[in-house]
Parts: sequence; C-alpha cells; structure tokens
Amino acid sequence: MVMKKSLISLLTGLIILLSLASYIQTSAAPKPPSPPQPTPTPSGVYCDNNNGINTAIGCIHVLSTPEVFLSDILKWAVGIGGGIAFLLILYAGFMIMTASGNPERLKAGQELLTSAISGLILLVLSIFVLKFIGVDILGLDQFGFGAATP
Repeated sequence: MVMKKSLISLLTGLIILLSLASYIQTSAAPKPPSPPQPTPTPSGVYCDNNNGINTAIGCIHVLSTPEVFLSDILKWAVGIGGGIAFLLILYAGFMIMTASGNPERLKAGQELLTSAISGLILLVLSIFVLKFIGVDILGLDQFGFGAATP
C-alpha cells in the first residue's frame, strides 16, 4: 500500500514538474538569430525552413536554438504525462470493477482514480495558472516569458 502511494505521488509530481518545465520553455526569451542553415538533402529530411528534422512524431527543431528544441521535447513530455494519467484512470476503474467486495482493493482503486484525475487536472490547468501568475501578475513578459516560439 505504501509503495502504491509513493508511486502515485511520484507520478503526480512528475506530471506537475513536466507541465511547469513546458511552460517555462515555451515562454522562453525571444529566440536569437538562427545559426547557419545546413544544406537540405534531396530526401526531404529537413522541415520548417531547414530548422527542424522530420520524424515519425512530427517536425522537431533540433537545428534551431536549444530553447525551441527543449520546447518541442517538453510538449511531447506533457502529452506523455497525460497519457500516463489516462492509463492510471483506466487501471483504477479496473481495480474498482474487480474489487469483488474487497474493501481494501475498492479503497485503493478509489484513491488511484482520485489521484489520477487530480494529476490530469493539474497538468491541464498548470499552464494557465503559471501564465496568469507569471505574465499577468508578475509581469515577467518583459524578460521574454510568454514569447511565442515556432
């Protein structure tokens, strides 16, 4: 039981940390001038004006600035965090349905469901809350936060 609670706490903390890091990276300072562009290959590997590389998951801007590259990676990390929360919700539902009158298993399923839903809500709302506090209240946009990245 203690192991499950620590795993749930770890996953919830990871989801919150990834969403915070994603907001910080997507609202980074305006990007500096682009580095020299490599010559495109005939196979069409490059995308977005030769700033990124086409992959199976889309255009990743590895040839641009490190901030844009990390922004792309963290967007995927937040998506993976949402997927993990979804899988935890499914597992919690399975635990509740197969409890067979066992109150400990039913309670564990309810706790897991509550934790997964609260983690998903925190993941979704964290970017809005951070923008509201950081940009609107504290005025961090003058330092480059909240700037759009490709």
